[in-house]
Amino acid sequence: MKKSYISIGSNLGDRTYFINTAINYLTASKNITILRQSSIYETEPEGKIDQPKFLNCIVELETKYTSIELLHKLQEIENKLGRVRAERWGPRTLDMDILFYGNEIVDCEKLTIPHPLIAERRFVLEPLSELIPDFEHPISHKKISELKNYLMVEQL
Repeated sequence: MKKSYISIGSNLGDRTYFINTAINYLTASKNITILRQSSIYETEPEGKIDQPKFLNCIVELETKYTSIELLHKLQEIENKLGRVRAERWGPRTLDMDILFYGNEIVDCEKLTIPHPLIAERRFVLEPLSELIPDFEHPISHKKISELKNYLMVEQL
């Protein structure tokens, strides 16, 4: 079993429903065990900003899936819940990303782990620091709490 951290976000329709249903789908998988969930945060969109606010959270889980299998499972859930990939950074019913997969570093065409934008995203760092403030990023070797604090100062 590999411990993994998944970000879940939604800014279309019943955002809470989409997040909770995604977590229920993860829980229903025999190859995934949900360990903890962060609080749900409401955040401004990044990138294309003329869209509704997001609800975001992080789920800590253990999985028997490889990182690529886990990615496919997340995409399957996104598709079941109406995710349309029409516009980069555009609004979506559901967005699920693998942030960490153990301490593994993966860099292939379909998947990069750790997620390359973790250090730039407050909507990821806040809930992540709620769960694992002392976890060391396997590339930058900085704690999640340090990355969050640095970003907060930078955004002042």
